[in-house]
Amino acid sequence: MSTRPAPTTAICHATTDAIHIRGASLVDELIGQVSFTEMMLFQLLGQRPRRAQVAVLDAVLVTLMEHGLTPSAIATRLIYDSAPEALQSAVAAGLLGVGSTFVGTMEGCSAMIEEMLAAPEGVDARAAAIAGRLRAERRPAHGFGHPYHKPDDPRSPKLFEVARAQGVPGRHIDALLALSREIDRAFGRHLTINATGAIAAVLGEIGIPQPVMRGIAVISRAAGLVGHIWEERQRPSARYIWETVEQGITYDGASA
Repeated sequence: MSTRPAPTTAICHATTDAIHIRGASLVDELIGQVSFTEMMLFQLLGQRPRRAQVAVLDAVLVTLMEHGLTPSAIATRLIYDSAPEALQSAVAAGLLGVGSTFVGTMEGCSAMIEEMLAAPEGVDARAAAIAGRLRAERRPAHGFGHPYHKPDDPRSPKLFEVARAQGVPGRHIDALLALSREIDRAFGRHLTINATGAIAAVLGEIGIPQPVMRGIAVISRAAGLVGHIWEERQRPSARYIWETVEQGITYDGASA
């Protein structure tokens, strides 16, 4: 038998007539009294959120919810067309696309911001070192660049505006702006701070831990993908997408 102490949880406990989450009664203190965003922060961080935290997270959730017919939405529509009896499978298929290329890059950007904030030589010096390292190693700069929004991503300054209006300290935002200057210098061209880069900074300002930032994107995108499923029922596109791929990609097995 193991001698290690049994694990415990501080999140939820239920009895025959009550449910408590983080020490608060679900029925008497939470239902009808807190918003979904407030509940997210309370469940995640274990304390009642400040107004600034709620406002910033709300802005992030709105920003991330919809991106059009991107790979995650296409995957959701195709899987829903294949298995319409399992809506959750279609949403899950789309959420698998929240990764290091689309939607989920705030984690990588946040790691760079945290590195700068912890650097003994200071934010600016470490920003220059990070930019030089990315350039030398030919690695993508998570949180920078966008295929459509050029020269700048219009969502990023809006997110900064929302956060600063709420009185956040601004250390993460300032560090990201310092990194942006150094990346432009190192790469010899302007790379916009994209929405996920801005999100990394503003989530850091309200205390969201870097390892779970991608989870915020998962929550928001789940809502957006449900919207795509409802539109797929009303205005189907999955079969058209399928047929377009079949017609557009030719077979060359004989020559290969």
